[in-house]
Formats: sequence, C-alpha cells, structure tokens
Amino acid sequence: MDDVARYRALRATGVGEGEIRGLLDRGQLWRPFNDTYLPATVARQLPYARLRALSARLPPTALICRQSAAFLHGFGDFVAAPKDDRVHVMLPAGVARPRFRGVIIHETALPAEPCLVDGVACTSPARTAVDLARTSSRMDALPALDGALRLGGCDIEDLALEVAMHSGLPGVVMVRDLLRWVDAGAQCRQESQLRLIVTDGDLPRPQTQIKVLDGPFVTRYVIDLGWEESRVGAEYDGRSHLTAERAQHDRERHNWLAARGWRMRYFTAVDIYRRPRRVVAVLRQALSS
Repeated sequence: MDDVARYRALRATGVGEGEIRGLLDRGQLWRPFNDTYLPATVARQLPYARLRALSARLPPTALICRQSAAFLHGFGDFVAAPKDDRVHVMLPAGVARPRFRGVIIHETALPAEPCLVDGVACTSPARTAVDLARTSSRMDALPALDGALRLGGCDIEDLALEVAMHSGLPGVVMVRDLLRWVDAGAQCRQESQLRLIVTDGDLPRPQTQIKVLDGPFVTRYVIDLGWEESRVGAEYDGRSHLTAERAQHDRERHNWLAARGWRMRYFTAVDIYRRPRRVVAVLRQALSS
C-alpha cells in the first residue's frame, strides 16, 4: 500500500531520524501502530485509515473481524460499545501471530472468504454478524444480526448459511433461534433490543417501520415498532437533550397519532436495560385495551 510506510522505508528515501520525529511532533506524520507510518493528510481523508495502515502490516491470510469489521461494513452502531479501541483481527489456526499494541488476534479453524472494504480485507457482513452474535448475550446478539441485514449488504439466507457453517461452535444454537426474529427494520441497537423484549414477553410479533398515511398515498409519520391492527406503537426514546423545536415536533406527532386512535408508548435505556418486565406489562395493557 503506497500510503503506508515502515521506518526503514522512510529512511531509505532520505528522511532522517530527526526529521521523522519532527514530522510526528508537528502532526504531519501519523504512527497508528509500531513501525507503521502514514501521512497525516491521507489519514484525515480516509475514514478507515487506521485499519488500512494495520492491514498493510498483517499476514496475507489475516482479516479484520468482529467489532472492527462491523464498523467497516457500516453497522458498528448496532454492536455493543467496545471497552477500548483495539482492532480485532482473525487469523487461521497455526499462523504465526503478529504483535501489535492495540490489536486482538482471534484464531479460527473455520475458513472465511475475504471481503474488501476501502482496500481493507475483512470478514463478510454475515460472518461478522454471526461471530459477534454467538459470542454475545441475546440482548446484544440480535442487534448485530439486525444491523448486518439492514446495513451490511447481506440477507437472511446469508446469515442462515453462516450459522450452518458454524454448527457445533459455542453460541450457535442461540443465534439459530434468533434468526426467526431478525428484522432489517431496526434503525438502532436499542430498537432491536426493545423488539426482543417484546417477543420474549410472549406478545404478538410486532411490525417495524409502520407507515401512517395522511391521505391515500402520503406518509405522514413512521412508527418504529408496533401493531397496526391494534394501533399500538412502541418507540425507543434515546434523546437526552431536546431542543424546543424537537420537543414541539414530538408533541405534534404524538397528538396527531393519538387523534387517529394510536396509543403510543415510549421507552428509555433505563426501561430496556433495567425494567424489561415493565415494558412488557405496559405494552400488554395497551394491546388489551
């Protein structure tokens, strides 16, 4: 990769040791990993510059995987927030492990076809989602699968095939069971988790992204989750700081829907993570009204 260089390569072009330190100090040169240098102008232009720099130093059989691959495929927000910014890399079993600070190596005996994203070799969206899901709790597994379906460019058949290939590995039975609840309509991680709470609570399966019309062909609002026949809607409210304009919009939306018979219920992160039984009870009461 032309925009990534190692120390010896830089010195071979005539750049002195002191000049390299000066470029680093002035922010003109970036060192994301040991002995890996990238021009700062390139780093600012590329959203995946750090991963591209690392991939240039990895063995040919290495693939960016798990949380790092989910970021590359665009569904990183559906994955549980990592504890740190370490990069996850997959290597076939038996291949010598490279040592980089800030990199987690995962050995695997299950082959994976490389997928290129902006020049970075990573696991496919389906493989990424299944690897994440089977090593997570149910509450974190479904969002990963939903995210891959919504933003990763794969379909339910891709996920099912990947699950079949993982047969016998830990967590696969749980993921296979979750496939029946996967839905590309979820727009964030918490919406997926809210839907899982609903289904685990033995409520009827909800619809996602329900279009509420104002006239024959005009969509006035879209409800994240709900039951159209019963006119009950459920939404995750994750906004911590509302502007006056946003608050007014939300009131107008709520009143417009209520005037047309919709019973809207809103839930926060506290409800999802600490009071799931209350979520089920509130929606069961609304559905039985």
